[in-house]
This record gives sequence, C-alpha cells and structure tokens, in this order.
Amino acid sequence: MPKILLHSCCGPCTTYVFKHLSDNGFAIKGFFYNPNIRPLDEYEKRLLTMEYYASIVGLKVIYESLDDEARPDISACRDCYNSRLKKTAQLAKDLGFDCFCTTLLISPYQKHDLLKEIGEKAGKEAGIKFYYHDFRQGYRESRQMAAAMKLYMQKYCGCKELN
Repeated sequence: MPKILLHSCCGPCTTYVFKHLSDNGFAIKGFFYNPNIRPLDEYEKRLLTMEYYASIVGLKVIYESLDDEARPDISACRDCYNSRLKKTAQLAKDLGFDCFCTTLLISPYQKHDLLKEIGEKAGKEAGIKFYYHDFRQGYRESRQMAAAMKLYMQKYCGCKELN
C-alpha cells in the first residue's frame, strides 16, 4: 500500500480526493499548509473545517500554521503553488512517504498544467514522486459531499487579491 502525503487546501476539496485515493489503495496522511489564505479569520474557518472533516473520516493530518505576521507575501499562482508544493514534497521525503499530491487538483478554477509542472519539479528537487491525477471529474461530487457534511465552503482560493 503506497503511502501518500496529501496537501489539503481545505476540507471540501479533500472529500473526493481522499475517497478516490482510499478507494485506489493509498495510505493517506493529510498536510494542511496554506500560508496564502487571507484574511486570518478566513484561514481560521478553513482550518476548523479541515479539522472537523478529518475527525469525521479518520484522516490523520499534519497542521502547519503561521501567524498573520509570519506569512509570506504570495501574490501569484506560481508563487502560491511553489510555496505549498515544495514544502509538501520535502516533508513527504523527510517522513518516508512514497509520493505526494495536492487537493488543488480537484478544482476547475486552478491551473492544472502549472500545478503539474511545479509538483513534478518540487518532487524531483526533493527526491520524491509527485502523484498527478486530474480529480476535476469529482468536483461536483466533492461539493455534494461537503454540503452533506455541512462543511464551510469558501468562495475564493485564499489569495489576498481575490478576497
């Protein structure tokens, strides 16, 4: 059973991805690292939602939080993806996982070619495989799953320019 570290942007996006990976034989651990989310109260809503979701499904998650002053200034998708995927790749390597992935791959609003490029580069640099899968076919199901669990669903990715 391959061990995968799953970067989780939020609880709703994790729903379908977690189910898909579980159904396909992965041993999954989540990693909540999202320094892009602004403002701080939005970050806290997403963190609490992730904790709640993980408790429902029994997903073990590593949480790395940053206080508002310590957060890097991320203003472009490339910077955002790079920051989160490099950190995930290195942590996955350090903790002995077989590969890593991100729930960002479920969103029809994210730049999949860029995510794949940055994920593969981060994996190569850290010496670990980036598991790429286009989860977008499960986006609607993820929304339905999140609604059924009464998870908070945000209206934007988190970047300060979009809130």
